[in-house]
Amino acid sequence: MRVGVVTFPGTLDDVDAARAVGVAGDEAVPLWHGDHDLRGVEAVVLPGGFSYGDYLRCGAISRFSPVMTEIIAAAGRGLPVLGICNGFQILCESHLLPGALIRNQARRFVCRDQRLRIENADTAWTAAYQAGQEIVVPLKNGEGQYVADEATLDRLEGEGRVVARYLEVNPNGSQRDIAGITNEAGNVVGLMPHPEHAVEELTGPSAGRGTDGLGFFTSLAALAGTVRAGWVPA
Repeated sequence: MRVGVVTFPGTLDDVDAARAVGVAGDEAVPLWHGDHDLRGVEAVVLPGGFSYGDYLRCGAISRFSPVMTEIIAAAGRGLPVLGICNGFQILCESHLLPGALIRNQARRFVCRDQRLRIENADTAWTAAYQAGQEIVVPLKNGEGQYVADEATLDRLEGEGRVVARYLEVNPNGSQRDIAGITNEAGNVVGLMPHPEHAVEELTGPSAGRGTDGLGFFTSLAALAGTVRAGWVPA
């Protein structure tokens, strides 16, 4: 599959995300924030970083970039979109996902290998996992605390839309230990930890867990036929 990887001013994990796409066996296609062309890609990754310097709020300016106009429309037609860290913030600012990411509860930047539990293995980005599976991937954020009103949290829980949950330690104070969520259709996923940094044993978080994040990228292969049939490229 051709998977677009978006670069905004201030993005810093686009190369890592593109490499993860390649390791998973797909073709990474660079997309520029200022373009209205998705280049016929069949999925999109919004990588981590500090888009537009994180001015106003994280992701608040990126939400209005030309490429996001196209991604929002395509996501509505079923385009798989994965937002990682700053990408998760952009998805919330774009209202493709509910809630918001605010400053960490401890008011400190956190960088650690983080244990997660995959709660929903039925999305376009988690089909390679089993529900309940525990993985370890790196996490690095200063504004990673997921918040939403109680009604929204109850709806996410009741509809099975919590994709991943923090285990052992809640690193940023996210409500209900939420590390990632999905939209109702399961094609849009936002995740605060960084699976693209855990796709190879050599550079992964720890011995035997170095590829724990790869499933977020190999999941597309299992759904490739459904994905291609489910939406029309812009």
